[in-house]
Amino acid sequence: MTSTEDNMATPVKYHLDKFPPTNIDWEQLVPLLGRANIGLGRYDGLLEGIPDANVLLSPLMLQEAVLSSKIEGTNISLSEVLEIEAGGDGATQSKRDDAEEVLNYREALNFASHALDERSFSLHLLREAHELLMRGVRGRDKKPGAFRDVQNWIGYQGGAIEEASFIPIPPEQLSGGMERWLEYFLSTDGPDLLVQLAVIHLEFEALHPFMDGNGRLGRMVIPLFLYHRKILRSPDFYMSGYLEAQRDQYIEAMRAVSRDGAWTQWCAFFLQGIIEQASQNQRKAEAILELHRRMRRAVAEATRSQYADLAVDFIFARPVFSSPDFAKNSGIPELTASRILRALKSKEVNILDTIRPSSGSSPSILAFPELLYIAEGTGGLTI
Repeated sequence: MTSTEDNMATPVKYHLDKFPPTNIDWEQLVPLLGRANIGLGRYDGLLEGIPDANVLLSPLMLQEAVLSSKIEGTNISLSEVLEIEAGGDGATQSKRDDAEEVLNYREALNFASHALDERSFSLHLLREAHELLMRGVRGRDKKPGAFRDVQNWIGYQGGAIEEASFIPIPPEQLSGGMERWLEYFLSTDGPDLLVQLAVIHLEFEALHPFMDGNGRLGRMVIPLFLYHRKILRSPDFYMSGYLEAQRDQYIEAMRAVSRDGAWTQWCAFFLQGIIEQASQNQRKAEAILELHRRMRRAVAEATRSQYADLAVDFIFARPVFSSPDFAKNSGIPELTASRILRALKSKEVNILDTIRPSSGSSPSILAFPELLYIAEGTGGLTI
């Protein structure tokens, strides 16, 4: 019922009867709209040329999960998540809990995006995604997959509602609020889809329909809407880098909507985020695509194997992995898989790093640092 946001003297309450907004100043938004739509168009053009975006961009999706969860207080890197997933046993329980939240985010986003290939967006789909997001992690005791039936609030940990910074819609009005939100989500009458998306994200966070996990699910809605409305050909668009970097402004811009009716300012903030993230996402996707092309040549030359392409596809999908996992799941015969790993770890080739050598019954764990460098954007491994 609380978050780590700074306490405010007077709680801001949800903007009852003021959704959808009618006071947006479109003249202020036109320059940003042009740049945002151009940026997304360029990014979508790049996605069209990626042979298997679900594989090649999977580290970016997981990094999005890392950053979205970081906004809510987790403290873990992409490399740490991948090492834990690969079977690393040196992490603290706190890191393991954080990793599980991040991996749940990835599972929920994958589920929802695949579901949209077969059915329309709905509140039922939203609840299903929430249930996956909260499964087995902190907040699992707060009715995953069910809209709340009590009042929640946002404030400092352990604070009372009188000390809250924001109080969402009352529970007795939540059902109607969510129905209006869904109607707006599905509406095709709006003047611009990106402003519609800005309003959708804000309204979801203001409604705060679940007892926990609202921030992450609300940010997940962003790529789902872009994919559902065919603005992008795959749900591979990531906003949390911008929102995490601008966290204080992000929170204040959302509060200002309920406090002051500042929808135009919120939309301007959100559109600027789309502009910046479209450019950053494109740079990262281009770098990954070029790395993939280079690795196909390098691995083929280093291994002289007919299975070289399978090895490349595996290390792009799983840039941190255990040696038995490679042998089992790459589609490469076991003896050949071992030979390929030896070649890729050799000093002459130096494509893979050993981040944990084998010891007793514990297998070695390997990493593909060049891909992690691109995805994390921090200079490489942090484990």
